[in-house]
Amino acid sequence: MVVINSFLSYVLLFIILVAIAVAGAMIGIKLAKNKNAKMAAEADKENTEE
Repeated sequence: MVVINSFLSYVLLFIILVAIAVAGAMIGIKLAKNKNAKMAAEADKENTEE
């Protein structure tokens, strides 16, 4: 019984850590896309002004 409880505890910890990692990756992708879009808009604006 102790082994099962310990195993389930580690499985729950693993699931929580994976969820945090996935959330971090999703936020990072979103921020990178926003930054790239902003830089592209600024570059496009500079090209049209010339």
